[in-house]
Amino acid sequence: MKFKREITLLVYLTGIVSLFVAFVGVSSSRNSSFTSFQSIQGENIRLYGKGLYQLDSVSAAAQVIAQDWVTLLFGLPLLWFSLHWARRGSMKGRILLAGTIGYFLYTYASYALLLMYNDFFLLYVLLLSASFFAFTLTMMSFDYEKLHQSFDAHIPVKTIAGFLFFLAVLLLALWLGRILPGIIQDTPPVGLEHYTTLVIQVLDLGFIVPAAILSGVLVLRRKAFGYLLGTILIVKGLTMLTAITAMMVNMMRSGETVSIIELSLFPLLNIFVVYCFILMLKHVSEHKSVTGGPSHENPNRLWHQTR
Repeated sequence: MKFKREITLLVYLTGIVSLFVAFVGVSSSRNSSFTSFQSIQGENIRLYGKGLYQLDSVSAAAQVIAQDWVTLLFGLPLLWFSLHWARRGSMKGRILLAGTIGYFLYTYASYALLLMYNDFFLLYVLLLSASFFAFTLTMMSFDYEKLHQSFDAHIPVKTIAGFLFFLAVLLLALWLGRILPGIIQDTPPVGLEHYTTLVIQVLDLGFIVPAAILSGVLVLRRKAFGYLLGTILIVKGLTMLTAITAMMVNMMRSGETVSIIELSLFPLLNIFVVYCFILMLKHVSEHKSVTGGPSHENPNRLWHQTR
């Protein structure tokens, strides 16, 4: 695999800095002291009032604190495990690593662009940059001419593509349902609060929805790149849906209203994406030769040969 040393260094940097950032985020934000003010849009906003996220709204802070917990308890262990697995020469490990880095890229892009300015702003920018280049190099490390050898012919394409299309439609319905009424009625969209724009919706509508549709089409056509992109999106969905489920629980603990539909839908999706994740990895083949037969090379030797 190309760029192993660079990817390893960037992943270590991302892991160490995010460990510090997430730990401070959760430890400094206990026992919130809510304060209220009226935004420029005329909304009455409750601020969290404590710790790193003191200037963020109660809703946003509750979500970010839950995200920090998921990063500490799930994201970081998955990052270290997938890096170790990839370093042993595993194709499954490399795909898992790409998807996990995608979680960190999405997470710290939203932190850097959405949260009210705080003392960790430069660390958010550092994490955004490190995870972006780690993700880019990981994607560049795959041999796309031989990528089809890493997936067997029995992938349930309709199930995988169906989930990807459903994910795209779900995000479109959720976010357009918030944005379009505000445009029609000339009112602030739900969830804007005192922020300047809808950053999460920008990331989802601008990147996740098109990527899900593209990968779904490619999976139906049995294209190897579609399998790769689809698996990465499934890993991303696994981590983000876990975070969203934790966010909703923490929002309710903070007294924020959560839709019954969202409360029931996202945990069910979380379970289904785990099923898709296992299903997809089951059909990834390890260490095939150019002719498609199984390779008998030691994966550790394969790794070191290309260093």
